[in-house]
Amino acid sequence: MTERDSCSSQRWQLCEWFDSPLGRSLQALEAHHLRTVLPNLYGTVAAQLGHIGEINLMDSCIAPTRILLDDHDRSGGCRVRSIPEALPLDSKSTDVVLLPHTLDFCQDPHQVLREVSRVLRPEGHVVILGFNPMSLWGFRRLIARRPRAAPWCGKFFHLSRIKDWLELLEFESTHGTMLYYRPPLRNEGFMHRLHFLDRMGDRWWPMMAGVYLLVAKKRVIGVTPLPLSWKTRRADGRAAAQPAARGMVLPFQRKQ
Repeated sequence: MTERDSCSSQRWQLCEWFDSPLGRSLQALEAHHLRTVLPNLYGTVAAQLGHIGEINLMDSCIAPTRILLDDHDRSGGCRVRSIPEALPLDSKSTDVVLLPHTLDFCQDPHQVLREVSRVLRPEGHVVILGFNPMSLWGFRRLIARRPRAAPWCGKFFHLSRIKDWLELLEFESTHGTMLYYRPPLRNEGFMHRLHFLDRMGDRWWPMMAGVYLLVAKKRVIGVTPLPLSWKTRRADGRAAAQPAARGMVLPFQRKQ
């Protein structure tokens, strides 16, 4: 099995895991927080890279055109079949791109972000959901038996690394939050009783959540125009000297 086939298989396993009680609980919380973020991101075209679970994560997006891209042709929604490393979208054609754990389960996360940068318009936004390795979820991944099942087979990148990659691509982080402070337990009733941890987590252990949500904006690289050299003609046709503020260095003039 090639690495690409392995990543595709892992994404399929992840989608099935989101149909489990723990997966549904996590996705419900992710969808809730996305409903506070997506309505503030304006644009006409939005794209989601990867389908997970049964909840429509873009239901609160205000973009009239929403595209779901996935490498599996699942019933109920895949409009365009593609891999995240090669998006079938024109350059600068999209305003919002949602990556729900896409970087955790892809062959080349750097290439995925480069593709996101390519298809986003200037001032467009990328919204990233990822598993936090510095958490009980990350510890659970470390002790998982090999071969690991989903979601423990994912890569679990540090949030700081994701921010570094985005900065290299001229993105500016504008919003971020940590989600799901409960440990990854299978007992649904016990998990429900631990719901109070989500209310306490932001105050007592803010970086120990199982998932992070990050929003970044594509910067517009400005072009600084060269100063123009204006000359004023006197009545006799000769150039007149231009007044200058005290201490100001004129263009192309060297300080003594």
